[in-house]
Amino acid sequence: MTNTAQINEAGTGNAGNSASVASSARGTTPADGPAIRSPRVNFAQAAPKAFKALIGFDAAARDGLDPALVELVQIRSSQLNKCAYCLHMHTSDARKAGESEERLHMVAVWEEAAHFFTAKERAALALTEAVTLVARGGVPDEVYDRAATHFDDAELARLLALIFTINTWNRLALSTGKVPGTDER
Repeated sequence: MTNTAQINEAGTGNAGNSASVASSARGTTPADGPAIRSPRVNFAQAAPKAFKALIGFDAAARDGLDPALVELVQIRSSQLNKCAYCLHMHTSDARKAGESEERLHMVAVWEEAAHFFTAKERAALALTEAVTLVARGGVPDEVYDRAATHFDDAELARLLALIFTINTWNRLALSTGKVPGTDER
């Protein structure tokens, strides 16, 4: 995981300057850009078994689900979690897979822009919101039941697993300081 802070730590020559190191540890704001984050753990290297297990869980969750639906779910969860790293990655993936700019712009307001999405996609987006924001009141029966009308039990279980994994990826990216636009897959 290379981020701007790691480059700063390794490449500026300030390692011997305690004031620079202290400033770097807090994060600094260069005159020409955003704050430079202090170095954080490279999760894939520090916990390879956990990282590989998450990759396997993610792959199993996606198996058999419509790839366009997968990206919509990952985009919506990343929006709700304010994970710019994952949002950039999944909107880029969706574009490469042929998703329209129009629909990508409407994901954040899918309820008001319902005609851009199928009933199945809307059910998945509603479930994504409920699970992602589960602390705000659980997953309402009507949201779950709506999804259950569009997905059989196996698909619904994989959709839930997909929502669980993107929420985990979002938390991993946010807590380890991933930099948007640096796809490190």
